[in-house]
Amino acid sequence: MSELYVESPLAHREAPQGLSIELREITDRGMIDVRGSASDKKFMAAAKKVLGIDLPKASRTSVSWGDVKALWLSIDQWLILCSRAKAVELAATLKTELGGTHSLIVDVSDMRAVLRLEGEGVREVLLKGSSLDLLSDDYTPGTVRRMRYAEIAALLHVVEDTVFDVYVFRSYADYAWDFILATARAPAKVTLFGAQSTPI
Repeated sequence: MSELYVESPLAHREAPQGLSIELREITDRGMIDVRGSASDKKFMAAAKKVLGIDLPKASRTSVSWGDVKALWLSIDQWLILCSRAKAVELAATLKTELGGTHSLIVDVSDMRAVLRLEGEGVREVLLKGSSLDLLSDDYTPGTVRRMRYAEIAALLHVVEDTVFDVYVFRSYADYAWDFILATARAPAKVTLFGAQSTPI
């Protein structure tokens, strides 16, 4: 029997020198889509038993415990992050534990590419492809937000102040990568002036 072979969508790409930030693909991330009712105590308790954390109820938030993270996507949907090696087993355990509830568990590890942007100025780079005000106080570490990025559907996760993960569907990985390469070139770096007084 042949063994399962997994190749990331950007395995053939490598970030060049001369960027204003660091860019790389996260290749070992497992992703599990979880759906259920946040008001169903049985569902929430069963999920916590498996994951070790309460699924976040507040919009655009995330929680973590060890190498497991839960990202809020909507009032009845969460994206569970873990190592790729752990995803199959974790999804199976969730299905077993949540079997008696109205829920849906799907391993979507191959659905998206994860692009990590890191460094000072990463928010300014992302602003070039999004209408979100990433310089506001709304985007603190842990924030999760669906968005349009370079005219495609994407998911933004603020890992740290200067570390952002952008999730795009696998078929758009090359496009998103090329867009970031173009907007993150050192000559294209944007320096913000900040708040200025209004001329009298």
